[in-house]
Amino acid sequence: MKVLITGATGLVGSELVSLLLKNGVHIHYLTTSKDKLQDELNYKGFFWNPEKGIIDESCIDGVDAILHLAGASIAKRWTESYKQQILESRVLSTTVLYGLLKNRSNNVHHFISASATGIYPSSLEKVYSEDDTDFDNSFLSHVVQRWESAVDRIKQLNIRVSKVRTGLVLSRKSGVLKEIAAPARFGFAAAFGSGKQMQSWVHIDDLSGIYHYILNNELEGIYNAVAPFPVDNNKLTKQVAKALDKPYFMPNIPKFAMEAVLGEMHTLLFDSQNVSAKKIIGEGYQFKYLSLEKALKAELA
Repeated sequence: MKVLITGATGLVGSELVSLLLKNGVHIHYLTTSKDKLQDELNYKGFFWNPEKGIIDESCIDGVDAILHLAGASIAKRWTESYKQQILESRVLSTTVLYGLLKNRSNNVHHFISASATGIYPSSLEKVYSEDDTDFDNSFLSHVVQRWESAVDRIKQLNIRVSKVRTGLVLSRKSGVLKEIAAPARFGFAAAFGSGKQMQSWVHIDDLSGIYHYILNNELEGIYNAVAPFPVDNNKLTKQVAKALDKPYFMPNIPKFAMEAVLGEMHTLLFDSQNVSAKKIIGEGYQFKYLSLEKALKAELA
């Protein structure tokens, strides 16, 4: 099998590339940096610039499936200009891929795109499944809706489409866990707000495993990429402190304080999304990390 990957050098992309190569998959990848182009036996880079509509069209030669992970990080302050970058990096890149698939002869039969659980409204009570269409009215939800709509256009080309709505990714390398662990290492772990907001998490190994499973089994449609047992923010922070063998006694951090520091981005820490993993489990995927304690021990111990 040969696949084309966008975002191959990011947190999720690098783990997925490693997993696919171990399983004998040949990889083409797209990069916006010519310095990152490699040409190895099973791993070959191609240049693109989605903002300018530029792409090396030979990137899809011989490719069976596309794994689309590219998008500007949401873990930066959301200025008005950066919010536009967050949106355009996802929609424009998808549009460029759509144009390539439409206009150049290819054998691509499966398009698997990243997405986010941020599409769902914040709620302390409701459990969200892939069938829910009552989306949030937040900036992040609007981004995900526009992103998924751009991906859905690829169905018009008779290509199977899958969307992977990802929760909080637990990895020691970067992302939410690194940010929570940093103060916890000095004994300053603290929950945000009430601490009751639900956090639907997934270990990085399971996230890359879900992508691989969807690819191997040619699954189509929307899948929540979250572990089966979400926890509230208080328990998540407490478990991080425990995994680091640090105390947990600090008072919760008030919402107004984080809003002053992070601006609109503070909603990432205070929104509550309890998201169901039943669909991917029903397809036969077996999670490597079912418990938060095991996942944190693997990354932080």
